[in-house]
Amino acid sequence: MKLTLGASEKLKSRKQITQLFDEGLSFKEYPIRLRFLKVDEADSQFKVAFSVPKRNFKLAVHRNRIKRLLREVYRLNKYVLTDEVENSFVLMFIYTDKIEWEYQDLEKKMILLLHKFVENQKES
Repeated sequence: MKLTLGASEKLKSRKQITQLFDEGLSFKEYPIRLRFLKVDEADSQFKVAFSVPKRNFKLAVHRNRIKRLLREVYRLNKYVLTDEVENSFVLMFIYTDKIEWEYQDLEKKMILLLHKFVENQKES
């Protein structure tokens, strides 16, 4: 499996993002919230987006750094999802803390969150 995050895996559709927030469910592993929605697309198994609220980080430099860290953590650990889940999903990771976490701590939390998501999908 390639450890890349290509354009086909990025969530860009405004329609899908709106639908995700209207109909999607969520899990939280502080400081990351995962919103997800099952879709019927064969384009890519997972489409992902990353968000950092402007009210928590006023400067775009800080928001962009956190999004970069989240993308890297997801990219290196997405095998947890792709190996276990068969359906297609739209995912959005939202950073909720007001301070910037270290990469190692974010990685631990992301792995816990991904495992929580996989367990939920196995049950349903």
